[in-house]
Amino acid sequence: MAHSHSRPRSSLISSTIGWRRKLLRRTTACTGSPNSCTALAVWAPFMPSVSQQSGNFTERMNPKIIIRNEIDADVGAISEVTAAAFMTLEISNHTEQFIIEALRAAKALAVSLVAELNGAVIGHIAFSPVTISDGTRGWYGLGPVSVLPTYQHQGIGAGLIQEGLSRLKAMNGRGCCLVGHPDYYRKFGFKNPSGLLVEAVPPEVFFALSFDGHYPQGTVTFHEGFRADGKAAG
Repeated sequence: MAHSHSRPRSSLISSTIGWRRKLLRRTTACTGSPNSCTALAVWAPFMPSVSQQSGNFTERMNPKIIIRNEIDADVGAISEVTAAAFMTLEISNHTEQFIIEALRAAKALAVSLVAELNGAVIGHIAFSPVTISDGTRGWYGLGPVSVLPTYQHQGIGAGLIQEGLSRLKAMNGRGCCLVGHPDYYRKFGFKNPSGLLVEAVPPEVFFALSFDGHYPQGTVTFHEGFRADGKAAG
């Protein structure tokens, strides 16, 4: 991802080219669904693997669904949900579950929420700290966010995002950023920030939301856990 390591950067650049081509080909068929049109570009871990309509919120989440903090007993289910949700996303390297595991192992899951229905985990979202070159602290990256395919189109992804942002604010976080669908995240208040960027990522798919009105200036680097691929070290 947006790190100084050669493998993630080269992969990101090649994926960016592929995304631009796919986006041009699929724009007419895309309805704002990150999963169906693969328009969430190069950073599958930050893309909601949920099909939500763009614009205003039009889907109401089932009131029986509970959004809560993850617990130890959820770890296996989170991995399964994440793998299933990203299985058909073309631009995904299918490493999202390993990324979550790496973030957890590094104690970098600042917020990790699950959506639960009838005792089963059906969705998950992660937030982890980012580093900004101007030294600003208190900012977090959103992703991965996943919902089981059976439960997509039901507002669960939006519910996870909204609750996660509320948790960050309660932690005195200063802002949140992500790479994602150009039409999806604006309804949460995200915008394309001027002067804030991620290397090799098109500015139109990088979004930030400041909680205090101040936007940092510089380069954002996401946690090294985003390089995890499930392969044993060495």
